[in-house]
Amino acid sequence: MKICIYGAGAIGGFIGARLASLGVHEVSAVARGDTLLALQARGFNLQDAQGRVLVDAAPVRAVADPAELGPRDLVVVAVKGPAMGAVAAHIAPLLGPHTIVLPAMNGVPWWFLQGLSGLGEEPLESVDPGGRTGAAIALAHVVGCVVHASTFTVAPGVVGHKMGQGLIIGEAFGEVSPRVEAVAEVLRSAGFDVTASPHLRQDLWYKLWGNLTMNPVSALTGANIEQIHADPLLIGFCSAAMREAQAIGERIGCPISQTPEDRHQVTAKLGAFKTSMLQDVEAGRALELDAIVTAVREIGLRVGVATPTIDGLLGLTRVFARQRGLYPLAD
Repeated sequence: MKICIYGAGAIGGFIGARLASLGVHEVSAVARGDTLLALQARGFNLQDAQGRVLVDAAPVRAVADPAELGPRDLVVVAVKGPAMGAVAAHIAPLLGPHTIVLPAMNGVPWWFLQGLSGLGEEPLESVDPGGRTGAAIALAHVVGCVVHASTFTVAPGVVGHKMGQGLIIGEAFGEVSPRVEAVAEVLRSAGFDVTASPHLRQDLWYKLWGNLTMNPVSALTGANIEQIHADPLLIGFCSAAMREAQAIGERIGCPISQTPEDRHQVTAKLGAFKTSMLQDVEAGRALELDAIVTAVREIGLRVGVATPTIDGLLGLTRVFARQRGLYPLAD
């Protein structure tokens, strides 16, 4: 396969390093700045949480301009939500008639409501302002993806892997198609634990159900998962927001059978774990607030589910982020 990793940060670098190390695919990357220079000089590098080398200098053709590459068979998009608009503006040279786009990203993707009856034809403004991403990447290209892995950036071009190697992939409309099976086999050969799912939208909503609260609450408080779960008032607040998201899920065909308390027991097993949003605050990076929280509120408005707890969480977090230059100012 001709595979391109668009965005070679923690998740993109993790997937890219594993694929490039096989030596059987033509792996390229679209990157920028120090990451681009590092990939051009030393290829992909992957370590475990203790700093032991897992992949050393796996070869990759790294470019800043996708036009240098031409159409790929598979494009793994692994950027933060705020960068998706720029990806949409430049991805066209990578897309041939049969190119698969696999968004390995957090939160609600731009395509999430496309084709669902009763929810309107308008794009989600929170994750696809003006519908530009949906126009640039047709739904026919998309194979959805849910990432269950914890990674971090050690240095430009060097990724650390803490835990997990699960990837859930599937068609937007539920089919486990031949192309999904083909991508699953490629990813399995690189050591990933891949599930080909017939209900990918539900899988996305379930992961979001936990991230919806843990990410912004950790960003606001500076607390890790263990510290959040230790406060009964705070965990009760999280449960209230999750019940609102659960009600939205029922309306859009993404039911969740667990209770928030069930999910808390699972999340608590992570221990003293820092969420990706807390890591972004500490590193001074823009927050993925829209894909994780704002989009849930927007969908709630469309289906008539009130979200007072989510509204409060969103308001608190975006003011917090704006004060630090990590979220756009209000229009």
